[in-house]
Amino acid sequence: MTGKLRVALGQFSTVSDEQAKFAKQLGFDSIQLNTPALPGENCWEYDDLLQLRQRCEAYGLTLEAIENVPMSFMYKIMLGLDGRDEQIRNYQTIIRNMGKAGIPILGHHFMADGTWRTSYTVPLRGGASGMGFDLDKVHVEETNRQGNLVIARDPYNNVLDSIVKSPISEEEMWANYTYFIKAVVPVAEEAGVKLALHPDDPPVPRVGGISRLFWNAEHLQRAMHIADSDAWGLDLCLGTSSSMIGGVDTVYHMIDYFGSRGKIVYVHFRDVQGTVPRFNECFLGDGNLNPVEAMKALKKVGFDGFMIDDHVPWTDYDSPWGHRSHAHQSGYLQGIIAALEEN
Repeated sequence: MTGKLRVALGQFSTVSDEQAKFAKQLGFDSIQLNTPALPGENCWEYDDLLQLRQRCEAYGLTLEAIENVPMSFMYKIMLGLDGRDEQIRNYQTIIRNMGKAGIPILGHHFMADGTWRTSYTVPLRGGASGMGFDLDKVHVEETNRQGNLVIARDPYNNVLDSIVKSPISEEEMWANYTYFIKAVVPVAEEAGVKLALHPDDPPVPRVGGISRLFWNAEHLQRAMHIADSDAWGLDLCLGTSSSMIGGVDTVYHMIDYFGSRGKIVYVHFRDVQGTVPRFNECFLGDGNLNPVEAMKALKKVGFDGFMIDDHVPWTDYDSPWGHRSHAHQSGYLQGIIAALEEN
């Protein structure tokens, strides 16, 4: 789909009757799926991807993008382990199958150690709560494994901790990323699939002994030049960008630099309070970002793709997925777009 700015419903893995009706009743015409629940221990097959797209269309919804394959599909690639060539071949197959199935965007990250949060209970307005990150607490956890502090990470990291026995340097991670992206970009070009890279969250150089690459705008620019392809772009997360060093200035720099080059494939439109080394997620309009000005900036550079609200705060009496918060955040974005279009 192309045309004016639009909001899609995203960050769920199964196209259920409930989710599809929720999307349509809130005025969405399209969705994004994150790590969809598909068969396959190492790869996704064409028939399953085609059926997924057709299931969405049966509800009157366009499947705009898939974000993320299971971490088990990629960890050898990111860590440069034996077996990465097989994982790359499987990733190439997924790209080809997506193109053949008519799914045009594959979002991905290159965070071998995953997303870190140190709290899920940061107080927000009215008793709501949000996720937070404090690098000092990570340091405590790294030096005191017997303590009571629990770092919130994906369960995949329990497997990772048994594999990674020594720190992995930034240079090693750059070599691993280059090896990966050079192998998959030509396939994406041929398949007509856009690859959309998410910045590292949290945007810090290292957590958990594994260096991270995409914690600032300069490193994302370097990645763009390494790929050197129209098939490469960004899943521009405004929340992650706003929590980088530079805060809101970094957000507008990213929008201007990558947007003017047509490199913003889609947007995670969320807000945070603070910047690294500590920040927390919050309701739109309560954080670093002015949502109206950010939307204007996206429009100014000619971005006409879709956006999702991404992570949302937890409100009382909501569903585990957060239907109330998603309805509020998405409606907020729909209202801004309608106002801008009117003017």
